[in-house]
Amino acid sequence: MDPYVIQMSSKGNLPSILDVHVNVGGRSSVPGKMKGRNTRWSVRPSDMANKTFNPIRAIVDNMKVKPNPNKTMISLSIGDPTVFGNLPTDPEVTQAMKDALDSGKYNGYAPSIGFLSSREEIASYYHCPEAPLEAKDVILTSGCSQAIEMCLAVLANPGQNILVPRPGFSLYRTLAESMGIEVKLYNLLPEKSWEIDLKQLESLIDEKTACLIVNNPSNPCGSVFSKRHLQKILAVAARQCVPILADEIYGDMVFSDCKYEPLATLSTDVPVLSCGGLAKRWLVPGWRLGWILIHDRRNIFGNEIRDGLAKLSQRILGPCTIVQGALKSILHRTPEEFYHNTLSFLKSSADLCYGALAAIPGLRPVRPSGAMYLMVGIEMEHFPEFENDVEFTERLVAEQSVHCLPATCFEYPNFIRVVITVPKVMMLEACSRIQEFCEQHYHCAEGSQEECDK
Repeated sequence: MDPYVIQMSSKGNLPSILDVHVNVGGRSSVPGKMKGRNTRWSVRPSDMANKTFNPIRAIVDNMKVKPNPNKTMISLSIGDPTVFGNLPTDPEVTQAMKDALDSGKYNGYAPSIGFLSSREEIASYYHCPEAPLEAKDVILTSGCSQAIEMCLAVLANPGQNILVPRPGFSLYRTLAESMGIEVKLYNLLPEKSWEIDLKQLESLIDEKTACLIVNNPSNPCGSVFSKRHLQKILAVAARQCVPILADEIYGDMVFSDCKYEPLATLSTDVPVLSCGGLAKRWLVPGWRLGWILIHDRRNIFGNEIRDGLAKLSQRILGPCTIVQGALKSILHRTPEEFYHNTLSFLKSSADLCYGALAAIPGLRPVRPSGAMYLMVGIEMEHFPEFENDVEFTERLVAEQSVHCLPATCFEYPNFIRVVITVPKVMMLEACSRIQEFCEQHYHCAEGSQEECDK
């Protein structure tokens, strides 16, 4: 008998499923208890789920503190520029979405890497002689966070390591560790406007290092690296043959007194995957359109990395098609005045916040140059009631109803991160309350009474 024969009972009618048995190697397999299968219910989360950990959520969700009921809550913790309604996107951006929706052309699937026409628009918009781009160098994603996830997934295997800034965006660790990738933290230096400690960075690199993440402009620091410093970073990457994942979601969101340099424009030798999106510059984080720009002028990635990214994009079949349909108009019809007004507001808010907090004994803000944040050091020796930045922020919420993120969320204890997108009146009130809080809890450190008396 053929080893693979379907046997059916001969009752004249079509067989029920129980009438059909597969004869494997001449033995009939009868439905019943599967060999080796535990028939008791045992459903557990996967290793990937168990390894997924968001430090911001873990810390903030455990801060079981009620705000002061006599004071309206002011949140300086949420990195979403739309929360307070004072920073709407431009009407041209909104109209582009309406037109794409009304056209009826974008209700179906797109290629998983994005429409060719949309990728051509991104390539044209970001193309420059120093870092040329074509449509084949662009992959559209569901927000910048998916772009980062795909880059990590294509560059690193479980057991390898990546280099991540400290302080740095917590999502890097969340994504990497869920994939079994080790995170090594390199230090940013507050006294040098958050430049990288390059010597310490290079000391972390070993044979298992898969990539270096460079976030510029920075979340949470609000820092913007100079051209010279970026060249030094690239020199380390070139010397060690480590590709770079450039998180440039805040690209071009820099204040008028400094300049943003896209990393890939400064080197032909180091392959760079640059991640960006509409979220921050166009003030539409909920629209979930991001992109990966592949810069590989020496063909170090070859076809394998491009093909790998295309395969990974198929996991969710690409980003929202309506936003893709609106992309051309968003890129070309958004007036320069919109970008200028956004940056003017952020610069004014940053200056106001920095000036107010710098005048408060016990706080050491670091002046930002872009993005939407600034970091504030807490001289903990002057606040002995509090063990760390988490306790400091908990009490600030409880007493003053002002919520900042403790920088422990970003692997950098005894700092807090302040979001500068809040309306001016709210920022002034928040700074006033922080001053009142610090004055109530400030103590002169031992041996510094003379300084306190001044």
